[in-house]
Amino acid sequence: MSIIKDSDESAERNYWLMKSEPNCFSLSDLKNRPEGTEPWDGVRNYQARNLLRDDIKCGDGVLFYHSNISQPAIVGLAHVVREGYPDHTALDPGSDHFDPRATEAKPIWYMVDVQYLASLSAPITRRDLSQHPGLATMGVMKKGNRLSVQPVTQGQWQAVLLLAGMDDPFTV
Repeated sequence: MSIIKDSDESAERNYWLMKSEPNCFSLSDLKNRPEGTEPWDGVRNYQARNLLRDDIKCGDGVLFYHSNISQPAIVGLAHVVREGYPDHTALDPGSDHFDPRATEAKPIWYMVDVQYLASLSAPITRRDLSQHPGLATMGVMKKGNRLSVQPVTQGQWQAVLLLAGMDDPFTV
């Protein structure tokens, strides 16, 4: 399945794993948004914030990971359609993600917009990842790593697609 066709940008593409609790925001929620697009907001960790603000670019691939459930797993694919910009939820006192230290002049927190690409036919669980030599070392597998946004190598991206029985949506 070829979803996206691009030029020479593939050499510059990065890949990410983004975690979300499905009871807060699931892959189905993303798929059902207008144009399958939604801001990835509410991240309140400085290391993840820095990735959102500085490193994640339009066109980057995203492994969508459901966390904090009985069988955490990679459940789908998305891609970044808007690079890092200030997370407006930090300025909203009515938001669960409000941060009184944030201002428009000094926003502190950032977000990106992601767009749904595909659902995996079966989730790839932590057990599946641990049994694959190329995936057992992913950041999500490291004990104590709770980052909601983390880098994934191109090799790990390809291995996940192979396990899922999917073609790379970024190839022609």
